[in-house]
Amino acid sequence: MTIEIKAPTFPESVQDGTVATWHKQPGEACSRDELIVDIETDKVVLEVVAPADGSIAEIIKGEGEIILSGEVIAKFVAGAAGSAPAPAAAESAPAASEASEDVIAAPAARKLAAEKGIDLALVRGTGKDGRITKEDVAGYKPAAAAAPAPAAAPKAAAPAPASTGAVAPTGLREEKRVPMTRLRARIAERLLDANNNTAMLTTFNEVNMAPVMNLRKQYKDLFEKTHNGSRLGFMGFFVKAAVEALRRFPAVNASIDGNDMVYHGYQDVGCAVSTDKGLVVPVLRNAENLSIAEIENGIRDFGLRARDGKLGIEEMTGGTFTITNGGVFGSLLSTPILNPPQAAILGMHKIQERPMAVNGEVKVLPMMYLALSYDHRIIDGKEAVQFLVTIKDLLEDPARMLLEV
Repeated sequence: MTIEIKAPTFPESVQDGTVATWHKQPGEACSRDELIVDIETDKVVLEVVAPADGSIAEIIKGEGEIILSGEVIAKFVAGAAGSAPAPAAAESAPAASEASEDVIAAPAARKLAAEKGIDLALVRGTGKDGRITKEDVAGYKPAAAAAPAPAAAPKAAAPAPASTGAVAPTGLREEKRVPMTRLRARIAERLLDANNNTAMLTTFNEVNMAPVMNLRKQYKDLFEKTHNGSRLGFMGFFVKAAVEALRRFPAVNASIDGNDMVYHGYQDVGCAVSTDKGLVVPVLRNAENLSIAEIENGIRDFGLRARDGKLGIEEMTGGTFTITNGGVFGSLLSTPILNPPQAAILGMHKIQERPMAVNGEVKVLPMMYLALSYDHRIIDGKEAVQFLVTIKDLLEDPARMLLEV
């Protein structure tokens, strides 16, 4: 029985997608619910699985092609796996070496290689499990294409010109051109939009992290035991401090919609997570109602699923405020960029011991720079500074978060 494989139904905010990677090729056996293709959208990578035991009969949309919601991308034969015919394109392609036949390559890559007369065995694949993609073939430059051997020099060669001090480049100078992924292109679009269409300013402060670090050290083991293995990190404290500061300064939790300012009566806090494909911002819904343990569990779950590409689109939409932590990569100070339509974003940085003046004495303390970027159209400088000072005060005296003072 032949079954049509269709693209997933995209949410309203996603207009189309791109076929990222075919994990199964025509005739290759696959089991029910086994991953066969990844569909990349502006926000996430969606997985399409096999509807039954069988094999793909025909790939209609190759890697890199644009597809619409619900569009047919392949035909699947249920039943005896591996009985599907090979794609017709292989019949018309020029004969390739035996080595290239054993290479794992996408259909689009094989087609392009056939058109250009490229032996796939010589192309280095950058796809999953070393699969050769269309971009790998397009960017392939044979070693023989280097500068041709110079003709034999005449016996009476002209004297070499005087040295100018410049050093001629030596060795291979390879370049590889690949198109942006949809996620990277979307990130670029949103960053430019934030830079061009908001009145963005950044205010800075610093916080003594010793109180939070001492609290973690004192209760880390008990916390983990009490909350079924939940680890006590820094993000729980920062989210709780941000939620309390957002409650006191509603403008920082607001957004602009046309000529209206929308004040949100809830705190949906986005936590930036870095992945191999780019930065994503999953959202902790109603963070004002979450305990530190629930916050830590939520962020850990986001990180694991982001790494595996398992985050859903609905988990990365919305959000009223964002926290990003460049300190995990060693950043000492940076200016975070707004995540529209949100009006502000908090940047955390590396904790570094520095000499500080405390009551007339010099002490070495673990300090962190904080940065708050905000949209000056809706947030005044006074509010932004007071908001950041509130976070500083709450972190330097964590009991204030419990007492809400």
